Amino acid sequence: MGSRFAGAGYHVVLCRRSDESGLQQSVVDIEASGGSASGFILDATQPEAIESLVEQIETDLGPITVAIFNLGAQLGNRDLADTSLKQFELAWRMTSFGLFRLAKVLLPRMVERGSGALLVTSATAAVRGNAGQHAHAAAIGGRRMLCQSLNAEFSSQGIHIAHIVIDGAVDSPDTLGKMLGPENFARYREALGPDGLMDPGEIAETYFHIAHQHRSVWTFETDLRSFSDKPWWNG
Repeated sequence: MGSRFAGAGYHVVLCRRSDESGLQQSVVDIEASGGSASGFILDATQPEAIESLVEQIETDLGPITVAIFNLGAQLGNRDLADTSLKQFELAWRMTSFGLFRLAKVLLPRMVERGSGALLVTSATAAVRGNAGQHAHAAAIGGRRMLCQSLNAEFSSQGIHIAHIVIDGAVDSPDTLGKMLGPENFARYREALGPDGLMDPGEIAETYFHIAHQHRSVWTFETDLRSFSDKPWWNG
């Protein structure tokens, strides 16, 4: 994602919850390709962490014109009895409350400037609850409703809000690969065949396109999946 925007001339700010070395390697990779980037470790559950970082970026690097909120809270399949109150609340804090905090600190700045885009990554659970997904579905379903509310308030003020459902598995060693383990991930990729997993570069193309749509044809919600996968309504 960052590489696509950096290649178009953006200074990209990358945020990760952990893995400082991996974060800095991503920055190095972007700069090696001729782009410009910065990286920050961000624990979005901490008070004022999001707000302080937005202030720092706007002060030190310049106005945020496109923000992409990717933070998820997938805890894996857990029965109701195995989902603690703490886990349920944490999912909400990361997925819905985190977006609310970002919107509250960033969108007034965008309104003052008269433009901006907030693209929100979502998941199948936003539109379909499943057994074992109590915390995740409740949190990310709330995120979808929050995006609708933000769109209703801010689109007429020139701010593009988009809710993007990733309805499938992404070919990402850093996320799915870590969840499955390297060997299982390799077997999974092989079993699905070419283009069976969603290509991160192609996902980035979609985000870039949405971020630059003419305001007469803004997309609010879209969903992406591999050609071979069942859509969420047939799953």
